[in-house]
Amino acid sequence: MTTELLYLTDAYLRDFDADVVAVDAQRGAVALGRTAFFPGGGGQPHDTGALNGSGAVLRVSRDPGGVVWHELAPGATLPAPGATVHGVLDWERRHLLMRTHTALHLLNGVIWLDHGAQVTGADMTPGAGRADFSLPAMSQEFGREVEARVNAQVALDLPIRVVFLPRAQADEDRSLIRSKANLIPRTIDPLRVVDVVGLDRQADSGTHVASTREVGTVRVTGTRSKGRDNKRVRIALAE
Repeated sequence: MTTELLYLTDAYLRDFDADVVAVDAQRGAVALGRTAFFPGGGGQPHDTGALNGSGAVLRVSRDPGGVVWHELAPGATLPAPGATVHGVLDWERRHLLMRTHTALHLLNGVIWLDHGAQVTGADMTPGAGRADFSLPAMSQEFGREVEARVNAQVALDLPIRVVFLPRAQADEDRSLIRSKANLIPRTIDPLRVVDVVGLDRQADSGTHVASTREVGTVRVTGTRSKGRDNKRVRIALAE
């Protein structure tokens, strides 16, 4: 079996009920039949939170079979397989990651439109992130221009939607996969696409806010050359 990923269709779900399908006592982990916890991937960290009656969820991961494991704090009481648990996300952290991830999409969208540059890498923490692009040059002036362009998109309050496209249809739009190396397995069908309406459409499995205004002010905090064809832009969200 695989775990049903509730966040794929509702990133604002803060708590949920689920059945325990397996327990790993050695590492203090619980596998659930469904979950709203994001297990990490694509540069976005995993969620944290709690399983009521069991304890704090410190780490979440997805195994190769598609089962999501929730690792509990040391000493936690592990529920038995078949039990029903109530999961609660650390919402403040999750929402900040949603804003950060969306800000990186705005950055990617602006640079794609203006320069046609593919992404060579990305990473984020709550409130800050970086993206690397296949660009020939980088400068502080470039960073200032990108910052202004990104915040102009924030001010437009563009809606952000999630759509699922048949893989054959998605393959016809080469702009949906921005990474220089396409690592999305062919077995993923349909393909989940995050659409910043009027700006950017990308295949993505992470969590995002519902409109660009919700992101808040974005600052470019650094620009750096990481090689001949690899340029880095760092961003942070203003408080």
